[in-house]
Amino acid sequence: MTIYHPRIADQMLRDALSFRAAVLLEGARYVGKTETARQLANSELLLDIDEDARMSALVNPDGVLSGTPPLLIDEWQFVPELWNHVRRKCDDRQQLGQFILTGSARPSDTITRHSGAGRVARLKLHPMTLVEQGISDHSISLSSLLRGEEVSGSKPNTTLSDLIDASCKGGWPAMLSASLVDSLKHVRSYLEEITHVELLGEIAFDPGRMRQMLISIARNISTDVAIKTLRADVNTSIQTRTITKYLDQLQQIHIVEQLMPWATHLRARSQLRLTPKRFFCDPSLAVAALRATPDKLQADMQYFGLLFESLVVRDLLVYAQANDASVSFYRDNTGLEIDAILETSAGVWIPIEIKLGGSSYIEAAAKALIRLERKVDVEKKGDPAAKLVITAYPVFPHTRPDSVSVLSIGSLGP
Repeated sequence: MTIYHPRIADQMLRDALSFRAAVLLEGARYVGKTETARQLANSELLLDIDEDARMSALVNPDGVLSGTPPLLIDEWQFVPELWNHVRRKCDDRQQLGQFILTGSARPSDTITRHSGAGRVARLKLHPMTLVEQGISDHSISLSSLLRGEEVSGSKPNTTLSDLIDASCKGGWPAMLSASLVDSLKHVRSYLEEITHVELLGEIAFDPGRMRQMLISIARNISTDVAIKTLRADVNTSIQTRTITKYLDQLQQIHIVEQLMPWATHLRARSQLRLTPKRFFCDPSLAVAALRATPDKLQADMQYFGLLFESLVVRDLLVYAQANDASVSFYRDNTGLEIDAILETSAGVWIPIEIKLGGSSYIEAAAKALIRLERKVDVEKKGDPAAKLVITAYPVFPHTRPDSVSVLSIGSLGP
């Protein structure tokens, strides 16, 4: 019997079904979409593994959609024609919570862009966070930070070694109880599968070049690396638009995430840098691409600093989603860069610097946060709810005299 590990997205899915006829649960393969959906579904249609179900969906869509609601339609992109039938059923029944669709790839005809408005809610499922894995003690919640509450508490038990292991193992639900050695093998196999399987089936990808693309992204993780740099790493003889197609493929199957620049009102005349930062959906993919190990990461703290930022961003994306917020980053032509900016739909915002630790690095991070605050036109944007430095090394959560709060990722939760 499969043991289900509760997810932060569980309540978000429940809420979405309460105000929409259908929910589209998206995310990379193996992040747990099917098991998460099954917690609320009363019937299911498994299109990725059931050939008869795929055939029936094509010839008798009304029949396959007659299951007891909520009906789980797993990997619906295998029969994209079902989308319009689901939409029609939503219109005919005029009831909430009818369907849960899961998908690990977006169909190339982007059918969902123009036929699901008002009927289908979208929910992204990410790999498991440190809270969901039981690594963070969740003594400080992002929601409390957004409310401006005091930052205080005990030092977490999470060590740097724990975070290195967590970065290597990843947040894959099926591997939660597996050994680190088995997890490394699993993720390497997963990454190799990506280089060979054309999930969208319309564009031919060279496995060797895709492998080099993955390695290049891993080398440049947590940076706003230029397309020309990726091209140089893959093959200088190929065209730039080919590199763009490879990136689009990886984004469409939810393997690569883009963090977009923060758009804000500035007092200063600084010019914002608009190149997005690229991350794997889980830091373990970067580890697998470089065939790294915990020992290798222990010996290369500079690279682990970038990988740690990727780990924190993964978790922030989930914690932000649970608080109706988005995550972006800031960089301008004066050299000021802030690793993450969290902002709610109501405009409440928190700038975040991500550092392994060390007093000098924390001090530099605090100065950067204060420098950003002075640049922002607070009359239009408002004061930040907090200014935050997140560390890998365990620290007592506290707020400094300059109003910058410092806490470990092992303390943070939604």
